[in-house]
Amino acid sequence: MSDTQAPRQARPEPIKAVPVRHPWRWVALVAIAILVAMFIHLLVTNKAFNWSFIVDNAFRPPVIEGVRTTILLTIASMVIGVALGIVIAILRLSPNPIMSSVAFVYTWFFRAVPRLVLLTLFGNLGILWERVGLGLPFDHQIGDLFGIHDLDAKIFSVKAITFLSGFVAAMLGLALSEAAYMAEIVRAGISSVDPGQTEASEALGLGRGQTLRRIILPQAMRVIVPPTGNEAIAMLKDTSLVTAVPVTNELFFQLRQIGAREFLPFPMLVAACMWYLFLVSILMIGQYYVERYFSRGYGSKRPGKAKPVGVDTISNMGVEGGSA
Repeated sequence: MSDTQAPRQARPEPIKAVPVRHPWRWVALVAIAILVAMFIHLLVTNKAFNWSFIVDNAFRPPVIEGVRTTILLTIASMVIGVALGIVIAILRLSPNPIMSSVAFVYTWFFRAVPRLVLLTLFGNLGILWERVGLGLPFDHQIGDLFGIHDLDAKIFSVKAITFLSGFVAAMLGLALSEAAYMAEIVRAGISSVDPGQTEASEALGLGRGQTLRRIILPQAMRVIVPPTGNEAIAMLKDTSLVTAVPVTNELFFQLRQIGAREFLPFPMLVAACMWYLFLVSILMIGQYYVERYFSRGYGSKRPGKAKPVGVDTISNMGVEGGSA
């Protein structure tokens, strides 16, 4: 044992960590608080809002009926639009050039025409035909060819003005327009799936339809669902355009009529904003849970919620690394 011992190392001083200052955060907070206070003061003190008039008129039976029509129109248009959009997306991805071209023309037309113009057009389609129905097409022309001038081979028919007006015309206009956007969303979702999934399913003997239904679409839903939720929200707001058809039992139309009748349009516009905020908030909550359901297995659910690497895991990694 040596007589001389190495000098003992001194313990390092503890680190004095100084938190980073963020003075501009407090400035922004004060500015936002001032703006919020000014906005609340405007809502409370400005008599133009006329809150008592809003409360008395925003929940009348015609308005509630308008809410039902808006919800029903949104659901029907989205169901038809999503179903037709899936079909068009599959046609766009088809190797058949004719089918792909037809799908491209469809999406080109309905994405190019504004919905207000499209709804106005559908509201006047009754001008083109006297009656619409199911049966032998071109029955009158065929009857004239064989000398039968009153041939009627329709199973049933109704007046075109009756069928293509009001709710049906608005629903068709919104649904056909939505199908073009949904086709692009579904096409992007299908294209995001690794082509190896299709090759593996074909190797297992699955047909094209089974591959699409069981392999491709379930994986593509993670990409399809978020923009579809946005489209549903946009559809609910676009129902306010159906007054161009016209549809009179719609939410915005009913609120605007009350304001025009009482010569107080601004409070009813505020009521319309409140109704749409309420309905869209419900859709956003539903969208959140649907997205979370289809995102299972893809990364962590929430930022910062990933399971930390424990001591046991590190020791196991060390053991495995040492034994390798």
